[in-house]
Amino acid sequence: MLKFNYLIDENLPPIYKQQLKLYLSNIEIIAIGDPNTPKKGTKDPEILIWCEKNNFILVTNNRASMPLHLKEHLTQGHHLPGIFVFRPQSKIGEIINDLVLIASASQGNEYVDMITYIPL
Repeated sequence: MLKFNYLIDENLPPIYKQQLKLYLSNIEIIAIGDPNTPKKGTKDPEILIWCEKNNFILVTNNRASMPLHLKEHLTQGHHLPGIFVFRPQSKIGEIINDLVLIASASQGNEYVDMITYIPL
């Protein structure tokens, strides 16, 4: 089984990281701007490279440009564990529940090189 971790996008409120840490002790949950992560303001393509190198799934609400960034990332021969993008009008509780379920039940490779919209 492959293990992945969550990198929370800088535009998301801290409650996502806080809540996920309460429920998931078996994976690392960090946010952009934390020590040893991309700095706040880092461009999306650089964040995807960081996620690839460090085996983190990006958790974001960036529906507008992330599909294009992922396509460019893959075209350049890169890969990454995946990207979870919030659906419009999603509630925090629904998103947290799905992220906990995914981390608890995943084999780790189901989301490679894909954008998955949550809630599922």
